[in-house]
Amino acid sequence: MKTYCFKLYRTKRNKRLHRLIHIAGSIYNHCIALHKRYYRLYGKSLNCNALQKHLTKLKKLTKYSFWRLLGSQAIQDITQRIDKGYKLFFRNQKHKIRSASPSFKRIEKYKSFTLKQAGYKLLGGNEVIIAGQKYKFHKSRNIEGVIKTVTIKRDALGDIYIYFVCEQEENQVIARTGNSVGYDFGLKTFLKSSDGIDEESPLFFKQHSLQIQKANRNLSRKKKSSSNRKRAKIALARLYKKVANCRKDYHFKLAKRICENYVIICIEDLNVKAMQQLWGRKISDLGHSQFVNILKHQSSKLGSTVVEIPRFYPSSKTCSNCSHIIDSLPLKIREWTCPTCGIMHDRDENAAKNILRVGASTLLGETS
Repeated sequence: MKTYCFKLYRTKRNKRLHRLIHIAGSIYNHCIALHKRYYRLYGKSLNCNALQKHLTKLKKLTKYSFWRLLGSQAIQDITQRIDKGYKLFFRNQKHKIRSASPSFKRIEKYKSFTLKQAGYKLLGGNEVIIAGQKYKFHKSRNIEGVIKTVTIKRDALGDIYIYFVCEQEENQVIARTGNSVGYDFGLKTFLKSSDGIDEESPLFFKQHSLQIQKANRNLSRKKKSSSNRKRAKIALARLYKKVANCRKDYHFKLAKRICENYVIICIEDLNVKAMQQLWGRKISDLGHSQFVNILKHQSSKLGSTVVEIPRFYPSSKTCSNCSHIIDSLPLKIREWTCPTCGIMHDRDENAAKNILRVGASTLLGETS
């Protein structure tokens, strides 16, 4: 499966799509209310099929007649997502995993709806018909494969994007030979390499922090529900979007360069949520989790292999020369000497070498 994302032209007819998204938000909140009421009365989750039949009856009433503007498959997708969320919530409760159940959302902040077999038609060129209305999108590349779902999504700026999820035949990637590398994720250095070629992170949020602070102060001074506040809010959202786009562009270019230079890439299985609790905004600015997903995507296209070593392997405390493990190594200690072989190690570089050694041996054990 492959997803194509395109931005729709900004036109007045986009108001109709915004209205459809608002309708999807109202249906979502109505379903959440029904789920909560049903659980309060009977102590269990509402059946998805029964909920869909109930919504079909509601659409025939005058009060809810505007729901018919949204396709029936889009409404089914909403109920299925809610049902999936509640099943995940109850499963987490059973295993004593802390999580929240699906809850209400502000209609203005509701983002998308999904169409499956009906409700859209892709025309030639860059035109598509959605709910009987023709729209144009910025077609940056050709759409390949069989379209399974079409999702209409808006962002905080009010721009609307269209996502085509396509089923494609798996292209056989030719195996190649080359170098191997181990990477240790860090705070000061984005990637510490086992071969000494480190990668520094530009820290895009930090670069734009003064502009974001100024935009936040400007927003806080505006009167609530005023036009000036709406404009200030859009200006702030535009800055956040710029930071996210810069970070994503950097991650894609870096991942592609790494996959072109190395065949085996060994990394750690990070607990990003725990790291965010310790170091907060710095971890979000680095974007380790997003980079790992992009790295795996690029490796599948270029024939490289990404190996993740176990999360609790003591890569920093293990000597890469003699495999001796020291008792403790506080984070403030950046260099240490092995008591067995006497070699001095840089903390992150030593971890990267251990990650490469363990990752390569793990991959060798799987293939043999």
